[in-house]
Amino acid sequence: MQPPSAPSELGDQAGLSGELSVSRGVRLPRFGRVERAVHWANATLFLFLIITGFSLYGAPGFRYLTHRGTVKFLHLWVGYALPIPVLLTIAIRAGAPLRDDFRRVSRWTADDSRWWRKRTRPAANVGKFNPGQKLNTVFIGACLVVFPVTGTAMRWANIFPLWMRRGADFTHSWFAIAVLAITIGHIMMALARPEAMRAILRGDVSDQWAAHEHPRWHAEMIRNTTSSQAENSSDPITASP
Repeated sequence: MQPPSAPSELGDQAGLSGELSVSRGVRLPRFGRVERAVHWANATLFLFLIITGFSLYGAPGFRYLTHRGTVKFLHLWVGYALPIPVLLTIAIRAGAPLRDDFRRVSRWTADDSRWWRKRTRPAANVGKFNPGQKLNTVFIGACLVVFPVTGTAMRWANIFPLWMRRGADFTHSWFAIAVLAITIGHIMMALARPEAMRAILRGDVSDQWAAHEHPRWHAEMIRNTTSSQAENSSDPITASP
């Protein structure tokens, strides 16, 4: 079951407390199969690039890989494959949930500003993604462009001017360091938050967790669930005799 698309995430909060009571004890669908598949495809590609990339730089802890020529070849072409899962998914009909997620990430509200401050975070009525998750998504999106472009300038250095090669190497290196740091932090946070981990493994979360972490999205899901139940109960075909 896919989370329904709902622009009401930016809407009014009226009636929230009444709606929350409807869902106690149920689990809400957060990520569908398509979203989870894209996440794990990207995670696999990034982990491969981290290991092979830092081994090429001779970084401590990454020197156990041999056959440098093979590693270099694989690193280059896996880097070119990096944008494919996202681009392919958003281009097909089944990618509607992912396109909806991107629309949500592009929306920034006053509640996002409140979320950054510890004093006002409890009052922040956050949607499906909090500001930290939105920034992480933007950064990963930038990586999908930066790594193939800078990698091309580094691989075929003879056809690019010196200033471009140096700029590509500098940008590629610092983005790689940032990806390593963010990946470590991402894994640590996932392990520390089992409900969030379950969301990306199995697709659902408890309504209590959703109400606490993403109250606006939670209210939206309850509204949609309640409306769906009301429609089904009024349908003579689906209603109970």
